[in-house]
Amino acid sequence: MIKPIRAFLPVAAVAAALVPALALAEATVVAQKDKKFSTDRVEVKVGDSVEFRNDDPFFHNVFSLSDAATFDLGSYPQGESKSVSFDTAGTVDVECAIHPSMKMTIEVKP
Repeated sequence: MIKPIRAFLPVAAVAAALVPALALAEATVVAQKDKKFSTDRVEVKVGDSVEFRNDDPFFHNVFSLSDAATFDLGSYPQGESKSVSFDTAGTVDVECAIHPSMKMTIEVKP
């Protein structure tokens, strides 16, 4: 028996409602060069992401133990990037596990 198409309409309506919200999310790129982040501070909104791009000829390991976002991107070499999406508002302190002097702050706004 073929099910009528109207049975799938609620699912399609929910999916269509989510697409605009996803389209509004933005990505910010933070480079890592000369054992420094390209900026000391970034402001993003909930749902946005930050891409950490390694432009140094050695590995970096970006992490945060902040309440607003806990993550560890692991070690990655020059030319690679790793991203983090933020789903909670707050202050995120970011560091490099390999280079302790590398620090920055991400302020996640509602």
